[in-house]
Formats: sequence, structure tokens, C-alpha cells
Amino acid sequence: MTALPMNDLPARTLGTGFDLLAGVRVLDLTTSIAGPYASMLLADLGAEVIKVERPGRGDDCRAWGPPFLDGESLWFLSVNRNKRSLTLDHAGERGRAVLHALVPKCDVVLVNLVARAQRKLGVDAATLIALRSDLVHVSLTGFGLAGARADMPCYDLIAEGYSSVMDLTGEADSDPQKVGTPAADLIAGMDAVMVTLAALFDRARTGRGHVLDVAMVDSMTRFMSPRIVPYLGSGSVPRRTGAKDSVIAVYQVFHAADAPLNLALGNDAIWKRFWSAIGEPALGEDARYATSAQRHAARAEIVERIGAVLKTRPRDHWLPLLAAANVPAGPIYRADEVVADAALQERGVFYRLQADGRAIPQVGLGIQVDGAPAAVRIAPPRLGEHTEQVLRELLGYDAERIASLRSARVV
Repeated sequence: MTALPMNDLPARTLGTGFDLLAGVRVLDLTTSIAGPYASMLLADLGAEVIKVERPGRGDDCRAWGPPFLDGESLWFLSVNRNKRSLTLDHAGERGRAVLHALVPKCDVVLVNLVARAQRKLGVDAATLIALRSDLVHVSLTGFGLAGARADMPCYDLIAEGYSSVMDLTGEADSDPQKVGTPAADLIAGMDAVMVTLAALFDRARTGRGHVLDVAMVDSMTRFMSPRIVPYLGSGSVPRRTGAKDSVIAVYQVFHAADAPLNLALGNDAIWKRFWSAIGEPALGEDARYATSAQRHAARAEIVERIGAVLKTRPRDHWLPLLAAANVPAGPIYRADEVVADAALQERGVFYRLQADGRAIPQVGLGIQVDGAPAAVRIAPPRLGEHTEQVLRELLGYDAERIASLRSARVV
């Protein structure tokens, strides 16, 4: 096997996984990142997810690369475990009939099309709830189902720009910067999961279905609440500073002799412990810096002094010392460093999935239930891998009918 970083990860094989959502079936009509991420989280928690993909092409994300692993997009592999892939062209009449036959068998339908496109393809809430009255219909779009921007296309980059996170990310004299992961996609995906779980909980009590409307721009903007609310209540517009403008006086990056580190002196007790830990307890007791407000006013001189001290020793000297003093501090990992972190590996965050003759790197759910991490029931599927299985099991189609759909390129 070619030497790859994933080869150093703990190996896992397929297992039973969590069953918290056992009995919940999700029909996932989404593509790219936000919707597939949402359905993967639901699947990790035990839901059965049927991923509907276009014949011959599949999810847009299957083509995103390089990098690829054995011809498969690693971006796709990152958000599509625990799903079955059904190829279905539901733009035409025959495919739409198949889709509409599947809807009554499902508890949740997840869509990432704008309202106009949903109506055109017959996957809007009104159409699908007519097929199952207690359906939970989830739309995950850029701008929501109504309003002046409802029909506008959107990607993560666009949502980050609208939310103000890009304006506040980066150094003061630099261009606005996108977050280093598709943050709007992932946050909106988590919002979709949160509200879907709430809707299913309510349905269990009342028997009612729900129409859920999640907008990437809304989700990402809410993520900025700790910066927006202070502006609204003070009139002071926050500006990008390289994350050096926190309400906490010392809450930023510093440079040790060999590498950067983060330091967060969030309250008076931590302030004192820090100075004691580095051998200058008198400064921790100095009345000039006794309160957060005083330290905030003297931020520049404090930061300069701390920076001068930390530069004298390497990072691996400071971090154990500060940890022993219960002072919040940590490294600024690169991707290769974070996956090598023994504590995260022990928690089951990173692993190499061995399934179907493939080795697939994964970032796990990162949530433990009853002391155990989530297992994987199904590897990220090949395009259309489960088409025949789904049509047989859910709709009772025989081989002849499936063959007819294949010959017509409906599936």
C-alpha cells in the first residue's frame, strides 16, 4: 500500500453503530456538502439514509478534486458514510413516480433546492406532504424558501461573505478571509440535524409533520452573534485584527521560540496562575492589572511582555507547564499534527475504515454515547451501489421492472 497519512490511523471495520434513531428513514435528495453532512450526522446517530443521486454523475461532490483516493473524491468520502446510494433521475415522469412511491416509506425528506426548483421537480413540501401527512420536510438552501433572495444560488463562500465572518477573519491589513473549512455548510448542516430531531420529537408526541426551512446565510449569521450583538448594543463596528480584539484582554496567538501557541487568560484567577507558572507571581498580584477592564486598557503592554517571555523557550516547554497550572493554552496544529494527536485518536476522532476491500480515512462523529464512539454501518457508497436493494426492499420491484428502469436510464 502506498504510504499515506491514513495508514498510521487506528483501523476499524464495519459495525452496528448507534441506534438512537433506529426506525427513522431519511430520503436525502441533496448534493455537495451541507445536506450530505446533515444526513451523515443523522445516519451516524442511527437513522437509515437513502442517498438519491443522478445516474452516471451522482452527487456533485463526487467530482471534487484532486485529491482523490483510488478514483474517489476525498471530499465526498468525508461526508457520506452510513448511507445507501440509489441512482434515480426524478426529473422525468417515470423517475418522479418512483420517488413519490418512496416518500410514504420515509420519515424525513432532505432537499437543497430553492423553492422554485422544488416545485418544478415535485419535491416541495406541499407535494410530498400530500403523499405522507406526517412527513418532516427539510429544506437546506442558501437564503431560505421565501424573500427577495430565495431563488438565488449559494455556496459556502457566498454565505460566509454575507454573514460578516470573512470581514472579521484575517489580519487588519489583509484581504477578508474565508474560514479554512466550509463553515457555513457544516453549521447549516448541523442546524438541519438539530431542527429535524426536534421535529421528530414533536411528531412522536403529536403525530404532526413539519416543514423546516434552514438557510446557510441565516445559520452562519447566527454563528456571528457574539460579534453582532455587541455592535448592536454599542455602535462600535468590529474590525479584523487577526483575532487580537477579544473582550478578554489576553486571548490570542503568541510565538514560542519554535512554534505558535494559543493563550487564553479568561479570568482573574487564571491571570494570577499564569504569572505564577512562568515565575513572575508579583505581576499577577499587581493592582494595575487586577480586573479584566484594567487588563483590557493595558492590553498592548501586557501582550508585549507575555510575548517576550514566551519567545525564550520552545512550545513544548510552555504547554506542559501551563497545563500543570491549569492555564488554558494549546498548540496551533496543522492538519498533519491534529491527526497525529494521541488523545484525539484515543477518543476515536480519526480512524481508517477497512470495508469492501477499501481503506477510507474518516473523521468520526466525535460524540460518545454510553461510553462508546459511533461505529460505521455502511462505507461511503459507490454511485448507485444500493439501487436494486432499495427498490426491492422498499417498493417490492422485481428484477424485470428494475431492468426496465435501467434500460431507460431512470436508475
